[in-house]
Amino acid sequence: MKNSQDEKQRDLSINKSDGTNKFLTTDQGVKINDDNNSLKAGERGPSLLEDFILREKITHFDHERIPERIVHARGSGAHGFFEVTNPIPELTKAGFLQEAGLKTPVFTRFSTVAGSRGSTDLARDVRGFSVKFYTQEGIYDFVGNNIPVFFIQDASKFPDLIHAVKPEPHNEIPQAASAHDTFWDFISLMPESMHMIMWVMSDRAIPRSYRMMEGFGVHTFRFINEAGASSFVKLHWKPKLGTHAVAWDEAQKISGKNPDFHRQDLWEAIEAGNFPEWELGVQVIPTEDENKYEFDLLDPTKLVPEELVPVTIVGRMVLNKNPDNFFAETEQIAFHPGHVVPGIDFSNDPLLQGRLFSYTDTQLSRLGSPNFHEIPINRSIAPVHNNQRDGHMRQEINKGRVSYHPNSLGGGCPYQAKISEGGFSSFEERIDAHKVRERSESFSDHFGQAKLFFNSQTPEEKSHIVKALRFELGKVETTAIRVRMLGLLSQVDAELAEKVAVGLGATVPSTLEFPVNKGVSPENEGGNQEPKTVEQAVSSSEALSMINNPTNSPTIESRRVAILCSDGVSEAAVKNIKKALKKQGAKGFVIAPHLGAVLTDNDGALKADFSFLTASSVLFDAVYVPHGLGLNLLAENDDALEYLNDAYKHCKVIGADGEASELLSATSFASKITNDDDGVIVTSEVASEAFAQEFITAMTKHRFWKREPNLYL
Repeated sequence: MKNSQDEKQRDLSINKSDGTNKFLTTDQGVKINDDNNSLKAGERGPSLLEDFILREKITHFDHERIPERIVHARGSGAHGFFEVTNPIPELTKAGFLQEAGLKTPVFTRFSTVAGSRGSTDLARDVRGFSVKFYTQEGIYDFVGNNIPVFFIQDASKFPDLIHAVKPEPHNEIPQAASAHDTFWDFISLMPESMHMIMWVMSDRAIPRSYRMMEGFGVHTFRFINEAGASSFVKLHWKPKLGTHAVAWDEAQKISGKNPDFHRQDLWEAIEAGNFPEWELGVQVIPTEDENKYEFDLLDPTKLVPEELVPVTIVGRMVLNKNPDNFFAETEQIAFHPGHVVPGIDFSNDPLLQGRLFSYTDTQLSRLGSPNFHEIPINRSIAPVHNNQRDGHMRQEINKGRVSYHPNSLGGGCPYQAKISEGGFSSFEERIDAHKVRERSESFSDHFGQAKLFFNSQTPEEKSHIVKALRFELGKVETTAIRVRMLGLLSQVDAELAEKVAVGLGATVPSTLEFPVNKGVSPENEGGNQEPKTVEQAVSSSEALSMINNPTNSPTIESRRVAILCSDGVSEAAVKNIKKALKKQGAKGFVIAPHLGAVLTDNDGALKADFSFLTASSVLFDAVYVPHGLGLNLLAENDDALEYLNDAYKHCKVIGADGEASELLSATSFASKITNDDDGVIVTSEVASEAFAQEFITAMTKHRFWKREPNLYL
């Protein structure tokens, strides 16, 4: 007889596979000729349903995780409304955009992409920005990100991208991080990702708050008006509070001090009545201008510079109510870019085309039923009448014997709606092309807009990108991957590549090299074309910088200030700064060596909101030290000094009045303070109105990045 243990080992080996020196195949064993492009009707045409390779690949990907989302697992959301401020009936017949003052209920969910539900809010990552509009014509879902472009051009590569950025499969490390070999291996072989890489390595990937980031639809969509005329559109959300970020060192510390920082920030702002607000804007490109630009409107790795097509504001969104139950609402909400209403339609963007299939499929896996639309948070406020019946977790109780169309037993009901009656109709675009797995030559510029983005950054922002790349690539163990990335970076900016190389102790290669998979011709590796650079009509754009962004406004609404106190503190000084902050919509918090009461200079007492142990400088936007008799205690307190040292390191406003200014001499940055650093505010006066105003004015500038060593000076 065979040894049972040996038999068991042989059986287990059947399930092990190694793809070394093997052809790529489908799950049915069919060899794949092109794994980089979906099947389309012409190189710029729509994707075809018959593409069994794409459907198999995405279906497998969509069902890899249960029950949390595969991507965007960690998020936070809120209820609110969208109000039209500038109706656009000439562009679209969408009912919710027709009348000034018309309000539509919405639910908005923000998220990180790569990490699991238990990861941190402050990971370097793309942020999801999705809005469900409960319109009178049905559900419309805006399913976007805080970055206007994406890593890849074709949906066929989406599973590969996410597999690469997720924790490596052999050890499930690292969580919610892109600084590892598999991600950069993939990116180094996909030059089309370089524009997105510039964004992700910038401060856009570490926002100060969900309330302080832009939202973008990423893809080009169509608006269709009552006459049937179509325009191409790009959609934007512009935050009322401006676009702001944290420092990378700060982000890492926040992850340890409060991994729910963004979620808590959103919740507390709404509870306090500081309702987040964004303006919705559209870039409109006439159909006849489809091929006008040096980039392709169907390419999701490209944006339309606002200098070429300005953003027209059409409305505003206000989030004014937190969910009653996180799971029932935020976790169960199901977005889909295919949820549109009459007047909004799709383009042939090959990434968008794949998403139109993928989102329904992934909801079936995550929510377990085709009836996910009946979950309360997903229900349309418009009446729903169709012939769908039964299915797992069906909640609707349909009357009658008819569940098909056409029928006579039910009087032909429910009827099909004519276009004039609000029936949805797709734009009648003429399609006359061969079925191909190819990519248009117009998609081959992989570096032009990456250059545009980098050139649009301030010197401080460029330094942050250098440091981010040094950190990320410094975590990569495989030398060849680092070298390939330096080669790609050299195509974006030679000085950028050189400065990153210095941090890696490496040399920038003189030529780009991409290894070719066996069985795939060189022209199909990483796409169809040789990657190239096309000169852009716009050399730089303020809208692409966070610091110079035109949406930034001088406000400190909802900002948090740490007020460092000990027994003997000046009560007048604390009350004065709190009053001044409150008047501007901000709030001061008393931080003391212990919780409970802090005795004041006039025998009064202040309640400590946090102790040095329960809060940290990284959780506040500025630090203020008021005058008081117990300053010597703070000077001897390492935790108090850490507040100040971190605040200075992270380029925040620091204020001190009276003898409190002497406390700064005990800090590690005392010798670094210069006369031109208007982010350090000191005065000999106590409870001065002028000091409070100067402190607040400095806070409106958000950060004083010039304190950092600048690699571009």
